[in-house]
Amino acid sequence: MNIVVLVKQVPDTAADRALSEGDHTLDRENTDLVLDEINERAAEEALTLKETTDAEVTVVSMGPDSALDAIRKVLAMGADRGIHICDDRLQGADVVTTARVLAAAVRTVADVDLVLAGNAATDGQASAVPAIVADLLGLPQLTHVRELVLDAKRVRAERETEGGETTLEAPLPALVSVTEKINEPRYPSFKGIMAAKKKPVATIGLDGLFPGADDTGFLVSRTRVVEAVPRPARSAGIRVVDDGLAGRQLADHLIARKLV
Repeated sequence: MNIVVLVKQVPDTAADRALSEGDHTLDRENTDLVLDEINERAAEEALTLKETTDAEVTVVSMGPDSALDAIRKVLAMGADRGIHICDDRLQGADVVTTARVLAAAVRTVADVDLVLAGNAATDGQASAVPAIVADLLGLPQLTHVRELVLDAKRVRAERETEGGETTLEAPLPALVSVTEKINEPRYPSFKGIMAAKKKPVATIGLDGLFPGADDTGFLVSRTRVVEAVPRPARSAGIRVVDDGLAGRQLADHLIARKLV
């Protein structure tokens, strides 16, 4: 069995984020970057399946040179090989272009049985890339999955959304996107970290994925950020001292702002 895991390097949610002054895209040189946590869970699910089905796991990521760190972490967890899509022309790619490129990379892996991804990246929160990739590859899609079982060339999943819970089943090959409830990802061991340095990672650009494509016809993004300003600092609130009239003061404050 061949499993492909789609991963992304994102800004650390615990650190400050910086945007470049030119096009307002992420300033990677001045922002702490990490492997997205939801992708770690997708990778963990792939590795758990590898242990029970003797699968081969390929990790795929699109991004600049720094994205290689995200790939190496999944390799240290136990994946077998990586594909790094690296091309300056993809800077600021939107979800449609990202999905198109990822789908093209998945096609380079022979006999793929299962594609795993996180349901939404923490930086964009679009929650659309897995579904678009599945559509482009012509695969059944099982999204927002919290539990996954493979059995006799079929995949069975428990799906959870705000609207309720659903049991889904589809034949392989298929694409599955997981939620944070799917598992707890393992930590890379020292042995795994050392082994990851020797595992193969193929680097490929747009020309390799779309040979003969005309740059002028490759629309990287359908939107453009024209202005970005820092969020204003939070102003001091109003303190109500209870001198016997605090209840009235609070009520007047809420009425004045049409909250009651």
